[in-house]
Amino acid sequence: MRRRHLLGSLLLTPVLTACFSSAGSGDGDGEGASRDGSRLRVALAFPPAEKLSPYGADATILSRLGVTEGLTALDANGAAAPALAESWRRENDRTWLFTLREATFQDGSEVTPATVAGALTHATEAKPAPAALSGVTLTAKAQGEAVRVSTTAPDPILPLRLSSPSLAVLSPKAYKDGVDPVGTATGPFELTEVNGSTSATLDRFDDYWGGRAQASGIDARFIADGTARASALRTGELDIAEAVPVAQAATLDEATREETATTRTTSLLLNAKSGPLKDPGLRAAARAAVDTSALAKGVYEGYADPGAGIYGPAVTWAEGKRQQPVGRAKAKTPDGTRITLATYDNRPELPEAAQVLKQQLEKAGFEVALEVREYSRLESDALAGKFDAFVLARNTLVDTGDPVAVLASDYSCDGGYNIAQLCDRDADKAVAKAESEADPDRRQDLAMAAEARILGTDAVVPLVHQRIITGVATSVRGVLLDPYERTLVGTGTRR
Repeated sequence: MRRRHLLGSLLLTPVLTACFSSAGSGDGDGEGASRDGSRLRVALAFPPAEKLSPYGADATILSRLGVTEGLTALDANGAAAPALAESWRRENDRTWLFTLREATFQDGSEVTPATVAGALTHATEAKPAPAALSGVTLTAKAQGEAVRVSTTAPDPILPLRLSSPSLAVLSPKAYKDGVDPVGTATGPFELTEVNGSTSATLDRFDDYWGGRAQASGIDARFIADGTARASALRTGELDIAEAVPVAQAATLDEATREETATTRTTSLLLNAKSGPLKDPGLRAAARAAVDTSALAKGVYEGYADPGAGIYGPAVTWAEGKRQQPVGRAKAKTPDGTRITLATYDNRPELPEAAQVLKQQLEKAGFEVALEVREYSRLESDALAGKFDAFVLARNTLVDTGDPVAVLASDYSCDGGYNIAQLCDRDADKAVAKAESEADPDRRQDLAMAAEARILGTDAVVPLVHQRIITGVATSVRGVLLDPYERTLVGTGTRR
């Protein structure tokens, strides 16, 4: 099977303080591997919320387990790198041509321009739209041995956008009844069985274009309880445990703790559309009540930095370009205003952070009711704006790798992940201006100007910028730890 070297890339995102890393040594790509490694036992923090549909939050589950791929991927420097597309070129400001490599779907059918165009078309028709397509109208058509992808407006970061896990390419069989990634993807591991929100079984896909994986399969468990994940790693029940709580880090042997700087920011999102916090003055009062250093030092025990903005220290260019928030309202006296604060317990630090925030807000004069659920039982209510305030841990570059994309999806009127329910004309104009800019340096400047507008609404209060702890057994090699949290298990992961 043909395999070519990675071609040129489009660098439109930051060089990060942490690059992709492999726990252990000997992390080859598995091609020509002489041994058939045993199965990997992996625990993920988030159970499927949408039956493993790639169009929502479950997309990163599929990419982290090595199931799905898109036309492109992100390299360690945040650049668009080849995946199912071997190369690409821009034909004009609205059209790109992607040349495919030889690859096979896990159901045995061939990856062709027609099947890729069909997969992308299905993504554009999904409701709600994948976050990576927020504000973008895209069409894809087969063109000889390539796929021509067009947008109604110029999209200078399209190769980055197509790296999103939510734009994974599946075979036509996947779309016969909704969207089903079981046995229809292209990655090194094939989903063979899914047991609801409890577990999943994956086997090695021997015809993977990138080489034969060294592990023979994966037994994945979805364990929302972070303490239980850490305990299972300590007792030898697991090989890899994602998102170990900071409170459990000290219970693990130092050799089994892998710390990764990420682009994840935990924020307090305030409902700007309905309820008492639609009043900008009360949002300003809530923002003023928050002490972020207490969260970083106390709740996160030093595994986080105090919130500086939507983008944190891992986005190395951001601090030098950051602007002061624009248009903030004068804080009003809460005078017993009742609000509901919600978060989820898949990341164990969040309920504790929410409890500290509750105390800080009450000290400022709010009356706070706290609600904590598992994420999959909370997401629909959060997106519907049923809470006044919400504590969210969000990787700001996970959707596309582009710094502007999270602003469009999370803080614009038409954003698909707008938990803050923000719809501000000036913020939307600033985001749109940043989206239209092709020059990387200028795009960063405009992203920070848009951040300043969004922060000025007080619909989002950045709390901390996280470093993620992954538990990895000492026998395991080749775990893929990247700043975007898109990867975990690859062809070279083995024990």
